[in-house]
Amino acid sequence: MLKKISAFSCLLFSFLSINAQSDSTKKAVTTFSGAIDAYYRYGFSDAPGKTNNFTSFTNSQNSFELGMATFKVDHTVGKVTATADLGFGRRAQEFSYNDAGSLASIKQMYLTYAASDKVKFTMGKWATHVGYELVDAAGNRNYSMSYGFSFGPFFHTGIKADISLGGKSAMMVGIANPTDYSTTSSSAKFFLAQFSTATSNDKVKAYLNFQGGAGITQYNLVVTGALADKWGISYDGSLQSYKIGGSSSSWKSHAMYLNYDPSSAVGFTLRQDYFDDRKNTPIGIGGKMLATTLSANLKVDNLTIIPEFRVDNSQQPVFFKGASSTGTKTSAAFILAAVYKF
Repeated sequence: MLKKISAFSCLLFSFLSINAQSDSTKKAVTTFSGAIDAYYRYGFSDAPGKTNNFTSFTNSQNSFELGMATFKVDHTVGKVTATADLGFGRRAQEFSYNDAGSLASIKQMYLTYAASDKVKFTMGKWATHVGYELVDAAGNRNYSMSYGFSFGPFFHTGIKADISLGGKSAMMVGIANPTDYSTTSSSAKFFLAQFSTATSNDKVKAYLNFQGGAGITQYNLVVTGALADKWGISYDGSLQSYKIGGSSSSWKSHAMYLNYDPSSAVGFTLRQDYFDDRKNTPIGIGGKMLATTLSANLKVDNLTIIPEFRVDNSQQPVFFKGASSTGTKTSAAFILAAVYKF
């Protein structure tokens, strides 16, 4: 038996050595990318010391602020890719809000193995598949974030498989730590899934997303469509429920995005964002919220200037107005942002 094991070990070692020598002859490809952004926000009715802000990344008043500097490197040899995506600034800190120290700067870090042209495995930390908006300002047309993004998952740490189903359809399944934890002592794990498809011309794309575990269940649907050469529309909807111990709660969100691009240098996006904290979840809004955001995208080479006007209307007087900090149901704000991508 020992001889057989030894012989098998030698054969396996020889096979790995041959493959290692073969892989060493493959050309390595390294790509670098990144972005930086900054913004100014003015709330027209914000009371002293209040920002009237319940969404991510723009919690400021009458101040010039740094968004995030992000640096991403992808290194590929053969079927294997290593990715490190680092971020520094307010967005990175709020994105990795459960992490401290250097972990808070790691937006994404993962290894990918393409087992075939139809199956790909990924292990590490990656931005969530749930939702339409991204942590990187350069990936969004609105600068401020929707309620669905702000309260929806941010990232997952675990392992997943992306599987092509043929044509325009694909699926993803994965197992991860509790949502938004890079490291945890909890033994609980979350199940992740996505089904995606598109029309033959890619003018309509749809993504059905899921996450569930530790008493939390969330369903999400994202649909994007090209209405005409200069017009586009997208929808992002989520339903998340909690059932922990003897208590239960839930929230839902719907966001519509209407895009108009009269030229390659100018674009406009109108976002209508509805959020219902219908069972008074730990989020604490305790009611319905309707936010309307109009953003322009003015492009000069790699630079995008985003002037944005936003109005939030709440079912409850959760905002504060004037020096007396009187409760109000409406808040309006202006943002001027600059985003550079390289």
